[in-house]
Amino acid sequence: MATNSGGWRRLGVVALCAAGAFAAGCAGNPAHQNPKDPWEPFNRVVFQFNDDFDNAFLKPVAKGYQAITPAPVDRGITNFFENLADVRNTVNNALQFKMARAATSVGRIVVNSTLGVLGFVDVASNMNMPRYNEDFGQTLAVWGLPAGPFVVLPLLGPSTGRDTVGLVGDWYTDPLTYVDDGGVAWGMKALRIIDRRADLLAASKVLEQAALDPYSFVRDAYLQRRHSDIHDGNPPLQELEEAEAVESGAIAN
Repeated sequence: MATNSGGWRRLGVVALCAAGAFAAGCAGNPAHQNPKDPWEPFNRVVFQFNDDFDNAFLKPVAKGYQAITPAPVDRGITNFFENLADVRNTVNNALQFKMARAATSVGRIVVNSTLGVLGFVDVASNMNMPRYNEDFGQTLAVWGLPAGPFVVLPLLGPSTGRDTVGLVGDWYTDPLTYVDDGGVAWGMKALRIIDRRADLLAASKVLEQAALDPYSFVRDAYLQRRHSDIHDGNPPLQELEEAEAVESGAIAN
């Protein structure tokens, strides 16, 4: 009980500090501030909290999971959850009027759920049926909703105002949301998080070694990747030049 109470107290302190940093970030707009990240003081506090939580809990569990799970089983578990994600991909491709891609996603679900043994084997990719990853944040972008400010969400990590709203749609297009047994549903979601974290262990090691400022590195990488995802890997040249100009101006100031 003492450990749990201490954990809640620490979370409370983080929340208070984050609120103070948020207020400070909204109070002014320093010349050196990245215009895409007006809440940077708040975001840095949450980023540090997430990093501490990852180092204390997620990373050790992910390392243990990776150590005891044979590579073929690990791959199968990843395939299983990616097969579930194709439901979300289907819905969002359809909402973006990418009907050919939506049909491919449906085909992937059918093939992998049957020939692929409930999705544990990715047969569809070997049948020239690629995965088209789409989420509701991307759909909102296609519909014209502005990205809004960059924000770091507690435990969930980097996002934008638009992507945060999109999480609601992602929740309702996640098949695990509709599992009646709450224990099974949350157990599966926990396994999905651990599996994803295990797959990112190598990438996080590179980040730790390469980035002088991990926060800025993660923010810029996230925004660039989301911009590329929204345009299916082919963003307009003019938008890229404008983004580079904004970043250069922020750095210069």
